[in-house]
Amino acid sequence: MSRTVIVGIDGSPESLAAAEWAAREALLRAVPLHVVHAGEQQPHAYAPFATEAVALPGEDRSARMLHDAEVSLAYRHPDLGITAEQLAGQPATALSAAAREAEVLVLGSRGLGRASGRLFGSVALAVVGRAERPVVLVRAGAGDAYEPRADTRGISCEATPFGDVVLGLRLPGRSAEAVLEFAFDAAARRDTGLRVVHGWNAMPSPWVGDGDAGAVEPAELLTETLRPWREKFPGVEVTAEAVIGRPGAHLADASRDASLLVLGAGSAAGRSDRTSAA
Repeated sequence: MSRTVIVGIDGSPESLAAAEWAAREALLRAVPLHVVHAGEQQPHAYAPFATEAVALPGEDRSARMLHDAEVSLAYRHPDLGITAEQLAGQPATALSAAAREAEVLVLGSRGLGRASGRLFGSVALAVVGRAERPVVLVRAGAGDAYEPRADTRGISCEATPFGDVVLGLRLPGRSAEAVLEFAFDAAARRDTGLRVVHGWNAMPSPWVGDGDAGAVEPAELLTETLRPWREKFPGVEVTAEAVIGRPGAHLADASRDASLLVLGAGSAAGRSDRTSAA
């Protein structure tokens, strides 16, 4: 399969933000963008990027929405190859299948809850639980992640266009290598820093006694885990912290000004190998 970024849209503000984010991500990766709408999911009454919300009649909704999205994105990103497709079947199933053909699948989401650290949206959560490839969940207004950042004087600065990438890392974890590769690569592409947050349980393990030579401190484990990735991506400035307890609230705070939040399998976000939120 050809390399591509795929975005699923339904006409909601979140999905239109996801389409814009996906277009810019495709340009960053130098790959085409494929815009899809999944089968039996009724499109929202939607605002085609620059107009008032409109409700389209009957079966024309999906085709019209896809056409408008393709035309609008092509107008704003003339150097980007864009295609559109209507997918048959249930949304979660169809989008999960589409993700197998993508470098990244991008979907809209209502956001990250600070208390629970969970990403909301039933279709998005279902896709995250099934997808075998990276899934990025985008909130409405998250296109700002690609806008020039302000410097300390509040002036827009083209030299530092991205906020940091934030990685929630579970150690040990079966997806650690996958999320580390994705997060370091994302930070390198954006020429920005990477902030790694590792949550750990402060309760002593009954299997490791005090002074046991086999015990590894969380900070030491985190440092050793990151060492080969720092060497592979020497241009990425890394900040790492090991925090006590579940990292949901820490991640919500850390990602407030981030360009991307990366989570992995078994995290609060779901079971996919790499799940990100913008």
